[in-house]
Amino acid sequence: MSYQHQWADGSAIALPVGKVVCVGRNYAAHARELGNAVPETPMLFLKPATALVPLAPDFAIPAGRGECHHETEITVLIGSTLSGDVSAAEAQAAIAGIGIGLDLTLRDLQNVLKQKGHPWEVAKAFDGAAPMGPFLPPTGFADLTAINIGLTVNGEQRQAGSSADMITGIVPLLQFIATIFTLQPGDIVMTGTPEGVAALQSGDRLMPTLSGHFWQTRVR
Repeated sequence: MSYQHQWADGSAIALPVGKVVCVGRNYAAHARELGNAVPETPMLFLKPATALVPLAPDFAIPAGRGECHHETEITVLIGSTLSGDVSAAEAQAAIAGIGIGLDLTLRDLQNVLKQKGHPWEVAKAFDGAAPMGPFLPPTGFADLTAINIGLTVNGEQRQAGSSADMITGIVPLLQFIATIFTLQPGDIVMTGTPEGVAALQSGDRLMPTLSGHFWQTRVR
């Protein structure tokens, strides 16, 4: 199924589909659960537009490539260009939408790549590696530092966190990214995952939640 940015009511968002900028280890508890050091500055990596697929009604995970883990993340849709040194006000004004997505990770493969000192893209940026939910207007979030996120799998709570737990918050993260990668309209920023990541199986039923909003999906 082809991907297009959408609002929560199902209507299309008139923005192109761009790159996905991800941040690793932005929640200290998640870094610790994987035995990783907490970075001093945001750890960035990219997913191409081809990694994007709709979160619902279902999505696929790769077969025969080891464990594929869910990483539930608050997502930010960019509505205007951010490049270089930008103010916090400029960064916040560039937010077109807030949503939820999954950073799918081939964990066994990622561990091998990390041991060899190789890049992670093969484990993080494959086709379908970013199931993306719809977006809500940023005006619906009075405080970007107090957005709750969660995930249940087959009725069991797997992940729960808040943007308050982020090492680098949403607006400072956009400011940092803009000094390295120009953020363009239609790009998405995935802001990191709280602890509780685990392997997915075909047939799993997922319910991601975002500050009182929820969606239902299934792993094909």
